[in-house]
Amino acid sequence: MTEIAVVIPSWNTAAHIERCVAAAVSQEGVEVELLVVENGSRDGSSEVLRELGVPLLELQENVGFARAVNLGAARTRAPFVLVLNADCFLAAGCALALSQALAADPGLGGTQPRIVQAGPGPPVLYSAGQLLTRHGSAFERGWGEPDGADFDDGGEVFGVSGAACLLRRELFADLGGYDETYFAFYEDVDLNARARLAGWRFAYVPDARAVHVGHAGWGGSDGGRILNVERTVRNRLATALKVLPPGGVAGALALTARTLAASPFRHTARAALAGALAAIRAAPRLLAQRRRLRAGSCELLDGALVRGRGRGPDPRRA
Repeated sequence: MTEIAVVIPSWNTAAHIERCVAAAVSQEGVEVELLVVENGSRDGSSEVLRELGVPLLELQENVGFARAVNLGAARTRAPFVLVLNADCFLAAGCALALSQALAADPGLGGTQPRIVQAGPGPPVLYSAGQLLTRHGSAFERGWGEPDGADFDDGGEVFGVSGAACLLRRELFADLGGYDETYFAFYEDVDLNARARLAGWRFAYVPDARAVHVGHAGWGGSDGGRILNVERTVRNRLATALKVLPPGGVAGALALTARTLAASPFRHTARAALAGALAAIRAAPRLLAQRRRLRAGSCELLDGALVRGRGRGPDPRRA
């Protein structure tokens, strides 16, 4: 039976964590090695998890999604690592379908399920795979569209969503996991891009399903929205500087300029500027990484970039 490490970072998700854990440990056909990384919550999440007897790594403060996942992965041993948001719930058979697809193709670095948004009414997609444009804007394929036959075909996608994805431990270890300087937002985009430069591919598995609430830890607060904008601007530009071809870097700089120009009308000017300045200050380090990352073949990355700005709104757009 395939062993899977399920790593769940949790920050202020007491309303969802019990359902998330229950769905993960009830997966059939796989052996689940579970670890929840409690990221300094203040809403009673730790107490809920202790009462459930869940394997738990408790942190005293929020160290960010990226570092929390890295810490969890380092403390587990299974050959596959399922990264799972605490407000994302796996349907029956999800982990098995993801692991079978991953095991069947040694060139795959990761797989992701059909992720549907939680809510009333007809099901609406959150992600059917991640895409990255030539100017560095990432978006979830199918986001906001009705779930249906248009997304029944599986196959290769640019990358996998950090909301729910199964990664080879080999990939995770070789790349050093998520970039912890990202804290949150775009860390999955960056990992996907670096993995492609290292020769890995990714796949969408439509028969595997999950339901995602989205931004549960932020709770729709103004602080969460500001952090989203700041980190998205910073990390989007940082990713471009690290991995995109020269034209993509120029496009990402232009996109950042447009975001800054629009930010006063969205009341996010300070956050957008802070994000842009943070990326610029990190440019020497990012460009040094770029020289190493793009030293070999770049075809798997550059050939997978899509034109345009994506379809419709997206949860990570600043």
